[in-house]
Amino acid sequence: MSTIEQVRCLIIGSGPAGYTAGIYTGRADLKPVLYEGRQPGGQLTITTEIENFPGYPEGITGTEMMEDLKKQAQRFGADVRQGYIESVDFSKRPFTLVDDKGNTIMAESVIVATGASARWLGLESERKFFGMGVSACATCDGFFYRGQDVAVVGGGDTACEEASYLANICNKVYLIVRRDELRASKAMQHEVTSNPKIEILWNSVTEEILGDEDGVIGARLKNVKTNETRNIDIAGFFVAIGHKPNTEIFKGQLDMDDNGYLKTQDPSSQTNVPGVFAAGDVCDPNYRQAIVAAGKGCIAAIDTERFLNLHK
Repeated sequence: MSTIEQVRCLIIGSGPAGYTAGIYTGRADLKPVLYEGRQPGGQLTITTEIENFPGYPEGITGTEMMEDLKKQAQRFGADVRQGYIESVDFSKRPFTLVDDKGNTIMAESVIVATGASARWLGLESERKFFGMGVSACATCDGFFYRGQDVAVVGGGDTACEEASYLANICNKVYLIVRRDELRASKAMQHEVTSNPKIEILWNSVTEEILGDEDGVIGARLKNVKTNETRNIDIAGFFVAIGHKPNTEIFKGQLDMDDNGYLKTQDPSSQTNVPGVFAAGDVCDPNYRQAIVAAGKGCIAAIDTERFLNLHK
């Protein structure tokens, strides 16, 4: 049976941004309700070891870190719930939201922390070796391939940035580009083409990622102009063809950029709707790091507390 519930603060999404917002709003006695979403814990739960988050000198898995953040939010009173928000109405306060079970939540404030999802090639071998050599974040996982040969797929700024980053720590970087030119900015193009450790494979697509029980060992590529195939020996395969922010249910209600990322009124987390705030990858097309998302979650929580104090 569906219910109607009134809450002061509703947090949509988990992950570093959502859980951190839950910690801060919980300590502020806002009695937040947090919906974990379709992927509880966010993208970090499908990564392997995390070594660049402050406070974990020995590293930690993404799943363990998110469980720690969840418990900390619950300790301060956050009501963490399984499920996701299916529809929203931000036309007036209190805002009306409906979850996947048909329950209605009337919220005085909302923090959107629904994150973003990496775009993938769609290969079966890509899924098979995810976390075993296949990654969508060079900054997160590149360290594990220090001194080895790796490949990056993509021709835009993100792919070029990933390739340049990896070239600093890896033996060789193959940049697999579908076309005969890069879409990246001129500056990034120059950085990639002038780096002797980066080899650009033009007009190339990945047919299959090759591996064994230990993970990735290579990739089979096809030249789209000649149909010739070749294998490359690599230990890491990085997909850098973009991210898709999880903002579908907010279209027409919250301002977004051309790629669907929510716009906020910097330096705050305020969206175009007073009382609705955004944090984490859902509004960050540039950094996409757990520590940045956690900081944005803190900002959103403080902004929410101040908003509610002014609109009692």
